[in-house]
Amino acid sequence: MHPPGAPAAHKGRGRGCVVPGTLFLLFAYLAYLALGTGVFWALEGRAAEDSSRNFQRDKWELLQNFTCLDSHALDLLIRDIIQSYKDGAHLLSNTTSMGRWELMGSFFFSVSTVTTIGYGNLSPQTMAARLFCIFFALVGIPLNLVVLNRLGHLMQRGVHRCVQRLGGTWQGPAPARWLAGSCALLSGLLLFLLLPPLLFSHMEGWSYLEGFYFSFITLSTVGFGDYVIGMDPSRRYPLWYKNIVSLWILFGMAWLALIIKLILSLLETPGGTCSCHHHCSKEDLKPGSCRQGPVGGPQAHSPQLGITQHLEPSTQAVHCGEDS
Repeated sequence: MHPPGAPAAHKGRGRGCVVPGTLFLLFAYLAYLALGTGVFWALEGRAAEDSSRNFQRDKWELLQNFTCLDSHALDLLIRDIIQSYKDGAHLLSNTTSMGRWELMGSFFFSVSTVTTIGYGNLSPQTMAARLFCIFFALVGIPLNLVVLNRLGHLMQRGVHRCVQRLGGTWQGPAPARWLAGSCALLSGLLLFLLLPPLLFSHMEGWSYLEGFYFSFITLSTVGFGDYVIGMDPSRRYPLWYKNIVSLWILFGMAWLALIIKLILSLLETPGGTCSCHHHCSKEDLKPGSCRQGPVGGPQAHSPQLGITQHLEPSTQAVHCGEDS
């Protein structure tokens, strides 16, 4: 039995372990953001300045060649061009591509709304459409999450079945688990990230790297809007094109969610180990000295150390320092 003051001391040590871990996580998060800020500033800052300088030069050359235009009228024309592009109008020639507010364009906008991709190249302009978009997203986003969760669960069940079948062949679950996980990762990379850029290169005229960039930005729901399919007025797109891309987005997001969940589990695992080791003193390292917290779940006890090993350390609490 422990002295009456021992649990309070262990709780204090537990809080001392959690707080530095949280501070370290916040520091790593801010450092990562600072790294991205510096890299993007260095890579894109000069290019943005050159683009602005070239635009101003072309603008003044146009004003010098056409003296009937003044600067204010040209600025108004540029604003009208930008607004027309946002409204979905194609301004480069008399040809038309897939209309952005026709049937297929509206369907693709609905997909980008419920999946929270939000490319930004198209948005509703009427107040009625904006109000409907709010209620449509309120219901559609949770529904999309449910569908992605179900698809991800089906993919996970498929991987587990492969593990069970390979377990007997490999005479052990560990090699079979690694093989099935590797096959799932490689097949997903091939199906959702490596092969689609070939289709985009053929249909859109992009390079393979541009298609790969669009694939990842879309499936990760970042959706900058700098690359969007079906926007070239000089190309004729088949009707099945956006339907296939919509299905690719749905299944690809489910697969990428599984990969992100795996990465999160790997990142959160050291935190659970730290909390248990720091909560237990040398006197507590005996059978039954660590017990599970209020959140139930599978566990395994080590007879040497008495430390409870949880299957999901990110979601279960471990309380040390009390005899069971």
